[in-house]
Amino acid sequence: MAVTKPRTPEDAYTAEPFVPDHGGLPTLREAAANCRGCPLHRDATQTVFGQGSASARLLLVGEQPGDQEDRQGKPFVGPAGKLLDRALAEAGLDPAEAYVTNAVKHFKFTRGEPRGRRIHKAPSLREMSACGPWLAAELAIVRPELIVVLGATAGKALLGSSFRVGEVRGTLLEREIHGRAERLLPTVHPSSVLRSDDRESALRGLVADLEVAARALG
Repeated sequence: MAVTKPRTPEDAYTAEPFVPDHGGLPTLREAAANCRGCPLHRDATQTVFGQGSASARLLLVGEQPGDQEDRQGKPFVGPAGKLLDRALAEAGLDPAEAYVTNAVKHFKFTRGEPRGRRIHKAPSLREMSACGPWLAAELAIVRPELIVVLGATAGKALLGSSFRVGEVRGTLLEREIHGRAERLLPTVHPSSVLRSDDRESALRGLVADLEVAARALG
């Protein structure tokens, strides 16, 4: 007789019960503010939901909010966001016309010491999966022509745990995502450019990938 393993608390992580089944982006944003789908909400200042027009042709997905995003409640407002805006503009894309969001909506971090600086910590696959219903709902409303996947975590959230950004960056992909055919272009996360020993070269690489996105949008 098969023995059923008891579910661990982590197995039960999901935002699904908190996602409204109707309404637009404002309704989603309001509901996400009260999400308790995984433990990350306990230490984060607030939910950081996506931002931009519901009719945006381009949707960019990053990893999770950083320190500044967590404090301000908006995605991509820290140093990586400023660099992303620069890269988009250099590639011929208007940052103001894109919808930007993250695979995970709460800031995950550790502290080096009590009351010390909050240090980014990558979300787990289960935390990404738990937050997936929010991203699915955003995609269903925005219905972008192209999704730019920023970095490994966003790639794993959308394309599976075997995703490796170095293998497909700058390449247009067609995949079924949350039940809908999507075009995607993976590239590095702008924070990796900031960490690079050769920042200008890394930035040129990001811009080159985004130029592929610009051409795909015509």
